[in-house]
This record gives sequence, C-alpha cells and structure tokens, in this order.
Amino acid sequence: MKDYENTYPSYLKLSRSGELKERVKSALDILKSCSLCPHNCKVNRFNDERGFCKIGRFSVVASYFPHHGEEDCIKGWRGSGTIFFSGCNLQCVFCQNWDISHYRAGEVSDALRLAEIMLELQALGCHNINLVTPTHVVPQILEALSVAVERGLRLPIVYNTGGYDSLETLKLLDGIVDIYMPDFKIWDEQVAKRLLHAEDYPEIARQAIKEMWRQVGDLVIDNYGLARRGLLIRHLVMPCGLAGTKEFSEWLVREVSKDTYVNIMSQYHPDGLVLEPEGRQLFRDIARRITDEEYRMAVQEAKNAGIHRFD
Repeated sequence: MKDYENTYPSYLKLSRSGELKERVKSALDILKSCSLCPHNCKVNRFNDERGFCKIGRFSVVASYFPHHGEEDCIKGWRGSGTIFFSGCNLQCVFCQNWDISHYRAGEVSDALRLAEIMLELQALGCHNINLVTPTHVVPQILEALSVAVERGLRLPIVYNTGGYDSLETLKLLDGIVDIYMPDFKIWDEQVAKRLLHAEDYPEIARQAIKEMWRQVGDLVIDNYGLARRGLLIRHLVMPCGLAGTKEFSEWLVREVSKDTYVNIMSQYHPDGLVLEPEGRQLFRDIARRITDEEYRMAVQEAKNAGIHRFD
C-alpha cells in the first residue's frame, strides 16, 4: 500500500523531485507572452492582459462539485470532483456551456483558492479532480496543484478538454495528468471553421490526441471500475454527419490505438448561438437534435473502423 501511495497519482513523483515547481515556473513564463494554445495571442497575461480566451492572470471558476453525470469509470460512486473554468479557446456556435465559456462568469481564483477547491473536493470523497476546459489556464492549475499537493492532495487529475491544445502545453503536463479526456469534435476543416471558428481544429486535435496517448496510453480501469490512467475520447455525434465519425474512427484505429476508449455521445442539442434567431438561419443544419438513426449509424461506423471500447 505504501508503494502505491508513493507512485499514484503520477504528479507525486514530480512533486518530490522538485520538477513540479519547475513546471510551474515554465508555465508562468509562457503567460508573459501567451502561447498556451494554438491562437498564440502573445499578450502578457501575467500582467492581466487578455487575449482570445479573455482570461488574465488568474483562473475564473464557474462552479465546482462532485459530478455524477460523467462516464461511469470517471464518476464512480462518489462523483468526479469537477471544476468548470470560465473562458475558452474555442467559439463553438452550439456550445452547451455558452454562459461560462463566452461570458466568463464565476469566481476569480488565485493559486491558493484553486488549491482549496481541489482539497475540498477531495474531502467530499470525489474519486478525481476533473478539470473542465483547462487549456487556457494550465499555468494557474499547475501553480495551484503545487500548493494542494503540499497540503495533502492525492487524487488523480482528469484533463477534460475540447481538444484544441498545443503540444508545448501538453508536454508541461507529462507526468502530471493521469487521465486525458479530450473531445474530438469535427473532422473537416471547413466545418470546423464554420462551427468552431478554428479551421485548424481537426489537425490540432489529432496531434494533441497522439501526444496524450504517448503520455498515458490506453485507458486502464481498476477492479472497482474506476479509470486510473490513460486516454478517453469523447466524440459528439452531430446532425447530418457533420462530426465526421467515420473518418475520425478510421484515423484513430490506424494512427493511435485500436484499444482507445471512446464515448460516442448522443446528447447534441441546439444551444449557444444556434438558439439565437440569426443563428437558427445561419446554422439550419444543426438547429435540431440528432435522430436515432444518425446515432446508430455513427456507432456502427466506429465499430466498422475497429473501435471496440465504448462507454
């Protein structure tokens, strides 16, 4: 039991060696000319300047709680300790968290406050710390993690991202994140440009997923049904096949791993800009829920490609 406690979560090793504090310094330096995500805004967020994500020196926490609506292997029986960060480095027109991703509502949280939140979730019995939309606040997360570990944090870290992550930032997380949980939203560049305002999203997300898998490998689930380490990809089925499930699934099996754990998600519904009168006209093709047949077809396409580990 003692050996287990000394090696899991993975960040404990980096904390003991002093490497975690070095990662904090490197990450904070990036804030001074921000290149945390592919937008490369180059603003000095360390001095509270704002770029695409509209978040400055400190993270903004919209909410945090034990989440019982995540995948079974993430939520377990006591919930996933979920922290929703405001701001985002994407502008998905159908965003289901529009109020916090676009309007940055929430509590401005310095490192001490964010560490307290992590420790509070641990005290509530959560199985992990689930960081939702974390890409643009990685330095702030690492800064808080360093404090929280010294105060007794021992929960694994789940990096729950939209997938628009730079390799430089992901490498800062190597040996820190136990479970990567990225979206893969859109396969086609022109669809990504129209719906995400990021034409390069498909290529960026593919590179990011490869790096995540390099770091943690396929998802490992313990005897209690809890995810301990690895990659879990979420793929939201879109109306009219716009997500590109067939192409994505074939690529995943061919270039990452046939044993990748994938959640093919059926819960798409119009939200965000798509609900606005102008949006309903501009985005008529996604101004509806998916049909049962669209979902069945997407799952079959994934199976035909060779994916066999589903939530």
